[in-house]
Amino acid sequence: MSGDAGAFDALLSEERRFSPSEEFRAHAVVADPGVYETAAADREGYWERWARELDWFQAWDRVLEWDPPYAKWFVGGKLNVAHNCLDRHLDGPRRNKAALVWEGEPGDVRTYTYWDLHREVSKFSNVLRGLGVEKGDRVAIYLPMIPEAAIAMLACARIGAPHSVVFGGFSPESLADRINDARAKVVITADGGYRRGGIVHLKANADEAVRLCDCVEHVVVVARGAGITGQGQVRMEEGRDVWYHDLMESASAVCEPEVMDSEDLLYILYTSGTTGKPKGVVHTTGGYLTQVYATTKAVFDLKEDDMYWCTADVGWVTGHSYIVYGPLANGATVLMYEGAPDWPDRGRFWEICQKYGVTIFYTAPTAIRAFMRWGEDWPGRYDLSRIRLLGTVGEPINPEAWMWYHRVIGGERCPIVDTWWQTETGAIMITPLPGLTDTKPGTATRPFPGIEATILDDVGGETTAGYLAITAPWPSMLRGIYGDDERYRATYWSKWDGVYFPGDGAKRDGDDYLWILGRVDDVLNVAGHRIGTMEVESALVDHQSVAESAVVGKTHDIKGQSIAAFVTLKEGVEGTAEMEATLKQHVADKIGAIARPEMVVFTADLPKTRSGKIMRRLLRDIAEGRAVGDTTTLADPAVVQRLKEKYEEEGDA
Repeated sequence: MSGDAGAFDALLSEERRFSPSEEFRAHAVVADPGVYETAAADREGYWERWARELDWFQAWDRVLEWDPPYAKWFVGGKLNVAHNCLDRHLDGPRRNKAALVWEGEPGDVRTYTYWDLHREVSKFSNVLRGLGVEKGDRVAIYLPMIPEAAIAMLACARIGAPHSVVFGGFSPESLADRINDARAKVVITADGGYRRGGIVHLKANADEAVRLCDCVEHVVVVARGAGITGQGQVRMEEGRDVWYHDLMESASAVCEPEVMDSEDLLYILYTSGTTGKPKGVVHTTGGYLTQVYATTKAVFDLKEDDMYWCTADVGWVTGHSYIVYGPLANGATVLMYEGAPDWPDRGRFWEICQKYGVTIFYTAPTAIRAFMRWGEDWPGRYDLSRIRLLGTVGEPINPEAWMWYHRVIGGERCPIVDTWWQTETGAIMITPLPGLTDTKPGTATRPFPGIEATILDDVGGETTAGYLAITAPWPSMLRGIYGDDERYRATYWSKWDGVYFPGDGAKRDGDDYLWILGRVDDVLNVAGHRIGTMEVESALVDHQSVAESAVVGKTHDIKGQSIAAFVTLKEGVEGTAEMEATLKQHVADKIGAIARPEMVVFTADLPKTRSGKIMRRLLRDIAEGRAVGDTTTLADPAVVQRLKEKYEEEGDA
């Protein structure tokens, strides 16, 4: 199919199937297999039924207004997100239920009931108002994974002040770019945070950033703990900087939620573009809350007594949608952890699962591959028997990583929901429903009911392997790029008329399941064949010695491109010439000679963003011998230089 316009070669086949147990089916939140047909027959009515499960101050006049590429959902409806996450749970038994259970990296613990969290959010809402923040003013949040991050987000939502959460690992320059683009009036930060036993000096970074910003009137500083720097050692600028605890001490716990229009701005979240300044993705109120509420409940099969843990950071969209807004709107008990999965040792996540009786565990494929590399002994030391559902998010998961997750963490008894979505989509779009869907390792299976997704070629024709496309508006969709209408249209809506292009390649199998093949920017063009990175990487990870891989195209005089593979081996395995030859042949045997890598580079680490995504753009720069691009968003920028030196050394050998 390589001759078709916009088609991909679909190489990897996967026939292993896993069905939900009869017991899981019997008690599933969504148990009616007709839900897909019901939603397709009346898509607006389907979403309207979900919206009615929320509290609205005023009902909507129309479900949807669609003027491509702009949508309005629940037009005329009035509500407040914080009210739906907190206030509406206070009149019944959830009032004293744990809403947020938090553990810091050093082991400190705090638990907030819904009553506690409501009080803290109301007080901080009044604090923000006392600092001059009004409805519509933007607030930047630059915090570690501590409860105050969720409290600050909900307080902003309560008073109608859109928030821009900036991940605590970003540099001062990255923070300044985001503050300036949003014209944030207040910055909320902390004296510091913990990461792998070290201290991230957030206040110092914030000071450096705010020096580059003329819009900031106040900086609110949370005292993470005396072990960070101590109150007396943090530089506080008089008249601008104020301590969180000092302001909270005198704040009233009574704060009526602002009445917000369904289309009022809830938050801006910046996502890095391939070039230029970051894109400020805009999400509004009613449609966004409806879809994150619905998907949290249905995809995670959420029950009243679940202990739900999403391991993301609130600095990413996963933290917004599936730590704060979706679970709290459902009245869930949410676990939140500050630190790294390997501190003080590689069993930390499993120790936490055992300690708190985690029942739902949602993490990224890059974390799962790290767990694989570290070996089965670590999770084997802990009781994971209370886990009943596993999830994965962030990028396609290799089938063998899926199988490891199923066997080692899930004990071969837990459904796995492999979810595809983006910052821009706001909520889960393609996913199994755990009580209904037969899963296959490596595929996100089907669009969520009420979502219309397909595969198109360059000219907009349906195909079995090509570009993923969303063909109808959805409630949680982005409403634009903040302050840049033209970039919004050009980035997402210019490939086909009125159809959203997420930027991913995909294929459809015989069961009508969708397989994400990787970013189109990363597609390999080998001798006229268009090959998705995910399939070659999955073939490599299929080998028992490989923990993780990333492949990129390298200019080739005859083929156009050849394949360069960067491979991380499992602990105790050496990257010899024999291993390189073995892996090349393994790929050829698994998916065909066309996909055989020309070069395999063994590396201890791959360049990843702080959210765990592999930066293949930088690997392409290395493979092509180009100057390496921007590394400011990497978790460890030094990885790139080490890899560059290793690649050049092996290329000369």
